[in-house]
Amino acid sequence: MAGTFIKPEDTRSAMPFRLNKKSHVILPLLCLLVLLLPGCKKGKAPEKPAVQVAPAQGVRKPGCQGCHSTVRLDPNHALACTSCHGGNEAGATQEQAHAGLIRQPAHPDRMQKSCGPCHAKEVAEVASSLHFTLRKEVNTVRDAFGGKAPLASLLAIPTRETIASPLDLVDDLLRRRCLRCHVYSGGDGYPETVRGTGCAACHLAYGNGKMTSHAFSKSPTDSQCLHCHYENFVGADYYGRFEQDFNLEYRTPYRTDGTKTRPYGVEFHQLAPDIHQQKGLACIDCHSGAELMGKHGVTSQKEKPLTCLSCHGWRPGLPLPLNNLHVEAGHLVLTTRLSGKKIVVPQPVHPAHKQYGNKVDCTVCHSQWTFNDQGTYLLRTEHPDNPAWSMLAVQGSSEVEEQLNNPPPDGPSLRDKITGVSTPGLWLKGYELRRWENPLVGLGPDGKLHIFRPILDLHLSMVDADEKVLFDNADVAPARRRYLPYTPHTVGKAGVFFSERLKPNLPLEKKP
Repeated sequence: MAGTFIKPEDTRSAMPFRLNKKSHVILPLLCLLVLLLPGCKKGKAPEKPAVQVAPAQGVRKPGCQGCHSTVRLDPNHALACTSCHGGNEAGATQEQAHAGLIRQPAHPDRMQKSCGPCHAKEVAEVASSLHFTLRKEVNTVRDAFGGKAPLASLLAIPTRETIASPLDLVDDLLRRRCLRCHVYSGGDGYPETVRGTGCAACHLAYGNGKMTSHAFSKSPTDSQCLHCHYENFVGADYYGRFEQDFNLEYRTPYRTDGTKTRPYGVEFHQLAPDIHQQKGLACIDCHSGAELMGKHGVTSQKEKPLTCLSCHGWRPGLPLPLNNLHVEAGHLVLTTRLSGKKIVVPQPVHPAHKQYGNKVDCTVCHSQWTFNDQGTYLLRTEHPDNPAWSMLAVQGSSEVEEQLNNPPPDGPSLRDKITGVSTPGLWLKGYELRRWENPLVGLGPDGKLHIFRPILDLHLSMVDADEKVLFDNADVAPARRRYLPYTPHTVGKAGVFFSERLKPNLPLEKKP
C-alpha cells in the first residue's frame, strides 16, 4: 500500500526461521559437502541413457546425380545419363555404376547409335564432311609426295610397318604427328586444345583442358572452333594470332608468376584481327551449318560456297546468300547468329574494284598480313640428341615435348592419332623462316591473282634405329608445287599502296 512502511522488527513473524551468526558459517559448509559427496564414491559417475544421435550427414542422391551433381543438361537433351553413356544407374558403388560405361558416346564410332536416333539426317551428312574426313588436307599432302589414288578419309591412310618411300614417310607423319585436329581425337594436351570427339567436338563447350558444360549448343562459339583451328592456320589469323618460332629465344615474354603462356601449345604474336571479327561476326556467321555439316557437295542439297562477293557484291533482286541476311531500306543487313547484332554489309565503291575485280582476288589487296612459314623441316628419329634439341623443346605437340624434356628409358614413341597405338620413333619439327609481312602473290588456277603460302614447303628426313640415314630432306618437286592459294582471314582496308600487291612475287624456279 502506498505510503506504508514496514519496519524490520515486523518481519520476524514472516520468516520461517532466523539465522544467527554461527549459521552463516555452517550453511555454506553443508552445501559444499553435498556437492563433493558423489566424488567420494568408487567407480565412474552414472552413464547417460543409451540414446545416441548420429551427426547430420548429407544423403547421396540415387543414380548418377549422386556423384555428378554439378552436371546440367539442356532441355533438348534432358535424358537419363544411361541413355547415352550406358552404365548402371542403380549401382551402389562406382565399379557397379560404371559397368559398361561409354566414355565418349558422341565419338564417330558410336554417334550413329547415340546421336542417330534423334539426329539421323545430321549424322548421315556430317560423316562425309571435310571436318570428319579431312580428305582435302590428307590428299593434298599425299599427292605432293607421290600418292596416286585419292583417299576418302583419314581412316584410309595406310599404316606403315616399314618405311620404303617418301609416301610411306608421309603416311607415318600424318598418322603419328600431324593429324591431332580431327573428330576421332580429343585433341592435344594443352589447355585450349582439349575438346570432345565426334559431335561433341563442336557442340559441347570445353575450356582450360576440360568440359565446362554438358549443355549441348546448337551454335558453337568461336572458342570451340579455335580448339582445332589454332597454330598458323585459318582461324587463328581471324583473331590476329601468329605463332612464334620454336627456338628458345622466342619464349618471351618471360613470366615469374607461374602463369602459362602456351594455351595453344606455342606462344603467339598478337597482330591485327580480321575486320569481320572486330565488328562482331563469329565463324558461323559466314560458315553456315550447311557448309560445316557436309551439305556442300551433296547432290540433293548442293549449295554454292560463300565468297566475299556473295555478300559484298550483292545487288537488289539477287537471292540472299545466307539465312541470317535480310534487306532493310535497300541495304543488305547481317544479323549475327550468337549476339543478334545487326550489321550493314558495305558494298565496294572504290573504282579499283571495277578495274581489277575480275583479275584479282579480294584478299590480295585487303589482307593485312598472312602466314608465311617457309621451310618446314621434319625429322623422324629413334635417337633424338636431347641436349641439341633443348633449343627447340617447344614443338607444338605435348607428346613430343614431354619426351624431349623427360627421355623415356625404352626410347621415344608416338601414338597413332587415329588408333591410339604407340610405335617407336619421334617426329621433330623446325622452321627455316616464319614471317607475316610481304604476302606471296601469284596466279591461281582460275587465272586471278591470289595470296599464296608455302603449305607444301616440307622437307622430310628419317634416321632409323641403327642411326642410319634413310631419307635426307625429301621434298616436293618442282618447287612451285610447294605454294598453294590461300584465303587469309586477316581482312582490313586496302590502304593507299594496294597497287604494290598486284605484282606477282612467288619464288621462281632456280636455274642450274
